[in-house]
Amino acid sequence: MSRSNANRMEQYNPDWRAICARTDLVANSGVVALVDGQQVALFYLPENAEQPLFAVANHDPKSGANVIGRGIVGQLGGDLVIASPLYKQHYRLSDGSCLEYPEQRLRTWAVRLNGDTVEIGQRQRAYASRSS
Repeated sequence: MSRSNANRMEQYNPDWRAICARTDLVANSGVVALVDGQQVALFYLPENAEQPLFAVANHDPKSGANVIGRGIVGQLGGDLVIASPLYKQHYRLSDGSCLEYPEQRLRTWAVRLNGDTVEIGQRQRAYASRSS
């Protein structure tokens, strides 16, 4: 077993799972990973010291297409958002809620950098509901 594999085994936690390397990410943009048959859009915002990485469903609930990872990252009302590339609705990266259509939501996951490895939480990220 290589040293890096031994280190990974020591750090194994059943709630976290390695999905890609930091070098697979594109700063200020999205990339998509397949996790348990679901497309997950990862957004890497290195200038956002509080939370540089977000994971949301790639499936756009309005259009039904898997395109969220191609959306444009921005900020509206102090919230980091992703604009869907098709109908331009905005989803908060923090909780997946849609600003224009409150009944729409993207699934979100806890995600983190563990050294140079991107890890995703096994459970959906939980947030308190927020009024717009």
